[in-house]
Amino acid sequence: MASKLVDMTVSLAVPDVLVARAQAGDEEALEALYRAFEAPVYNLVRRMLRRPEDAEDVLQETFLEVVRNIKQYRGEGYLWGWVRKIASTKALMRIRRDQVRATEELDDEPGKPGMHVGANIDLERAFEQLSETSRAVVWLHDVEGYTHEEIAEQMGKSVSFSKSQLARAHARLRRMLDEGATA
Repeated sequence: MASKLVDMTVSLAVPDVLVARAQAGDEEALEALYRAFEAPVYNLVRRMLRRPEDAEDVLQETFLEVVRNIKQYRGEGYLWGWVRKIASTKALMRIRRDQVRATEELDDEPGKPGMHVGANIDLERAFEQLSETSRAVVWLHDVEGYTHEEIAEQMGKSVSFSKSQLARAHARLRRMLDEGATA
């Protein structure tokens, strides 16, 4: 995982000519787009998903969709915005699928005890303690800059759902960080 996490100062702008070549089916151009967006897409979905394997799968699913649909990209805004939307949607679909599976599997299992947060907690560890849904909302809103309306649309939920998930997640993060600071 560490090899994929890179400095996000890398430029996400790609030349229009490269996009046009990709839209024409040029395999070298498609490969160049993959190389340009591989790390940012992985970093985005890894923050939303618990397991690196899931992030790898969503990375691949994202680029399969990019290759299949690059001709539909109309050049409105940056290509990164279009790719980012595909990636975040794929990650949210993975979260939903996993939640359905987990619900089905937990029908016969006793409840899982609460997670203990150690004395030396940091934000990253606290973030990992959030549910995937809460983590996705926090990441999309606070880091990626999505509005509650955009998050609600992507998740198939209401704006109030997005706002309440964010508020609860912030409260939980504050509580965990406060517990870590006083322990």
